[in-house]
Amino acid sequence: MADQVAVSHDVTKLVEKIKDIKIAMMTTIENGNELHSRPMYTSQPEQDGTLWFFTEKDSQKVDELHQDRHVSLGYSKPDDNLYVAITGTAQVVTDQAKIKELWSEGLRGWFPKGSDDPNIALLKVTITKGEFWDSPNSTLLRAYTYAKAVITGERDQPSADRQSVVIPK
Repeated sequence: MADQVAVSHDVTKLVEKIKDIKIAMMTTIENGNELHSRPMYTSQPEQDGTLWFFTEKDSQKVDELHQDRHVSLGYSKPDDNLYVAITGTAQVVTDQAKIKELWSEGLRGWFPKGSDDPNIALLKVTITKGEFWDSPNSTLLRAYTYAKAVITGERDQPSADRQSVVIPK
């Protein structure tokens, strides 16, 4: 059975879903065709869907993005049964004013010299597409789903809110 997916061009609901999830798995492309993922701290997402990440100018991900700007981001909040997948394009930004605007003291663990570290850069990710799965979180619901599968041998179709967001070009 094909999934029924609501499609929207409104990125604000997608941003609302991820605004409190600080860590994303960012996937870039290395060596032209290999996927390379790593956890990244997300600065506060902007309402227009722009996502910001701090990085080092001399990092491998920056080299990878110079070859191919496409990225994939995965966010999850398992306690709330919330999962978000985002694709977009990234660009390296070295604007010192933007770095200072987004800086928080918690970043000093990665950048001991602070916001003036000459090796700091930002990754600006522009979302091109996103999907989220958001289903009720209940121990009773999960127990029911499990019991139904065991008894009937069929997978339950929980009422998950799945939505796809496509940004017009």
